[in-house]
Amino acid sequence: MFTVLGIMFLGVGVGYLLRNVRHTSKVGGVISVTIYLLLLSLGLSIGSNENIVKNLPVFGGQALVIALFSMAGSILSGWLIYKYIFKKGGRS
Repeated sequence: MFTVLGIMFLGVGVGYLLRNVRHTSKVGGVISVTIYLLLLSLGLSIGSNENIVKNLPVFGGQALVIALFSMAGSILSGWLIYKYIFKKGGRS
């Protein structure tokens, strides 16, 4: 874990030092392609794992429940913040 964080912060430092170099603006496209390739390899590894494929309905159901409760909590907290903080002076 520390290795990954160290490499990331090293990249931040190198990027900061090279921020005025002309060709660094083209890095964004390379990053997008790299992310797509990483997602493809992740999908390949998940698809080839029989345990994950067999339990996909269970994982999908859990993900759905987590997503629904996350949305409900966000909506409720947003409503409460709006009601008790932004409309504190009275009704409008």
